[in-house]
Amino acid sequence: MTDKPFLYVVVCAAGVAADVSKLITAAQERDWEVGVIATPTAMNGFFDAAAVETGTGRPIRSAWRRPGDPRPFPAPDAVVVAPATFNKWAAGIADTLAVGTLCEAAGLGVPIAVLPCVADALAAHPAYRDAVARLRGMGVRFGDPYAGQDEVDGGRREFGWERALDLLRSG
Repeated sequence: MTDKPFLYVVVCAAGVAADVSKLITAAQERDWEVGVIATPTAMNGFFDAAAVETGTGRPIRSAWRRPGDPRPFPAPDAVVVAPATFNKWAAGIADTLAVGTLCEAAGLGVPIAVLPCVADALAAHPAYRDAVARLRGMGVRFGDPYAGQDEVDGGRREFGWERALDLLRSG
């Protein structure tokens, strides 16, 4: 047991999830203990699960625990969702551990920072805009959206992993 604050990192299925270890390392350098919760789809090869478990020293959570099973993580002091994709969180549809955890954390007033990774076409959908507005109204802090599209020079803008930690500090 440590006296460090505990950060839940919720990982969704997007290509940039392959680099989630950058966020974990940055959080640890800022003195956070980290536990990772991944969507079931993200667990299907979107990131190196073994490396994440080695980096955090904890198993990745993706499925509900059974009644009576011990809680594998302490309660969160903060939550980061990165990359965050188009989902059901704002509607309160808690059909996965990841979304259920986010619904509960928001209800408890736990600080939450989100780094969206959504294609421009999805971000233009009214349901997405409404969801972001609802989540902001609940106090959720958002970083700039990242669509992952190629820049004019053929490269890609870096996904701002550490921005999520800055958002937690700014609240």
